[in-house]
Amino acid sequence: MNLQSHRRCAPVLVAAILVTSAAAKMASAQQNFKGLVKFGGTKGQSPAAELVQGLDGNLYGTTAGGGAHEGGTVFKITAKGMLTTVYNFCSQSGCGDGSLPNGLVQATDGNFYGTTYGGGNTACEGGCGTVFKITPAGALTTLYSFCAESNCTDGEQPLSGLTQGRDGNFYGTTSSGGAGNVQFYYCDPNACGTAFKITAAGQLTTLYSFCVQTNCPDGAIPLGNLVEAADGDFYGATRYGGTATSYGGTVFKLTTGGTLTTLYSFCAQTNCADGQGPNGGLVQGTIGNFYGTTVVGGAYNDAGCNAYCGTVFAMTPAGVLTTLHNFCAETNCADGDRPAAGLIQGTDGNFYGTTAGNLAEGPTLGTAFEITPEGSFTTLHAFDGYDGEEPAAGLLQATNGVFYGTTYFGGGTCLWPGALVCGTLFAVTTGLGPFVDMLPASGKAGARIQILGTNLTAASSVTFNGVAATFKVVSASEIETKVPSGATTGPVQVVTPGGTLTSNALFQVVQ
Repeated sequence: MNLQSHRRCAPVLVAAILVTSAAAKMASAQQNFKGLVKFGGTKGQSPAAELVQGLDGNLYGTTAGGGAHEGGTVFKITAKGMLTTVYNFCSQSGCGDGSLPNGLVQATDGNFYGTTYGGGNTACEGGCGTVFKITPAGALTTLYSFCAESNCTDGEQPLSGLTQGRDGNFYGTTSSGGAGNVQFYYCDPNACGTAFKITAAGQLTTLYSFCVQTNCPDGAIPLGNLVEAADGDFYGATRYGGTATSYGGTVFKLTTGGTLTTLYSFCAQTNCADGQGPNGGLVQGTIGNFYGTTVVGGAYNDAGCNAYCGTVFAMTPAGVLTTLHNFCAETNCADGDRPAAGLIQGTDGNFYGTTAGNLAEGPTLGTAFEITPEGSFTTLHAFDGYDGEEPAAGLLQATNGVFYGTTYFGGGTCLWPGALVCGTLFAVTTGLGPFVDMLPASGKAGARIQILGTNLTAASSVTFNGVAATFKVVSASEIETKVPSGATTGPVQVVTPGGTLTSNALFQVVQ
């Protein structure tokens, strides 16, 4: 498969589709769905990456195409649904500033960092991709252009965003390039991808080249974001490779020094009943296990799901995998099929995600869903095309408790040849209340921490697992504080006139 040409059609290597849902589960949830934006033209089109909440309380995201120069955009949207284009890619000659952006990460310096699939170095058709920094006001700096090394051993064409590590550096993957086995037939056009580290100043270090082992038991073509776990290592997945003969993909652990351990190879069970082809990243749950999805594989092949319909899985840090849900378990795939993105854990402890479907191979247009750690599954919304279709990205739970997401198609008119619809941005309310988030989510005593939230102006107390901290209210959405001496790993709480807000995750106190 030609990754470069396919990227123009969809942001994932295997397109996925969504669902019409069971009426009993959907009746109340449908009433809590709200469409906020219909993309198209200069507003950008086909958003393909998760949204991120900024320190200013607004949501930020990217579109994979459209905009003033047809290279995609960075945008922000207020809580009331007002969208502003922050940056148009391909603003420079030859798209030297990048094109087809992936997702953003809000960094501790107040800026956003991200990657583009195309643009930059012209050694690749359509460009080899970049790493960039952008301010909330839209000033963009290209930090690195891939294929700067001979034969692109530094990687090329990332299809995922970045993760800021505890050390302040950024970690990510490329879908191609590297020093791996270029003969592996899934790897096109050059080698099988890399994992890398890059400083805020743009110094890149390749940590690992996938498929350096014969037949790629170490995996090939990583697509999702890396996640830094409580143990300080990074965990991720590859779309292909592994020890199974069908090359169904892997889950891996990677140290900051570049040592890779393959924890699980998919398609280890007959007919890939354990899933095949993880397309998104992983999330570490509060109990320490990792959770994710596979875009195909699983137990069911209903309603035209070629190679089965995908799964949700849980995996221990040691690599013991449990399938929590097989998609297309319900009649006519009412539970959805082919999740193309990873999961997030909500403040209620459950996991939330999307399925993307594919009209060419199945009947559904996409869904948003909720699943408990034990596997109890609920469809929250089924897309009908007018409100969007084929959500390629996962969800974000903002600090107001609401879930936000995007669809790659639906809702508008696109400029790309053959594409009729441009994508949407939506909100799903489940009844969960507001909370606070931390940036970063770990640190030593005395470390500077920013707290994100809503209605924080009159905050009267900040505690780290019960230990009081000094703090400064910066705005209604931001508090500056420091990890107090004597604090231990646990929740952060902020007392406001409206009530006590608790963090959505445990703050990790580093010794």
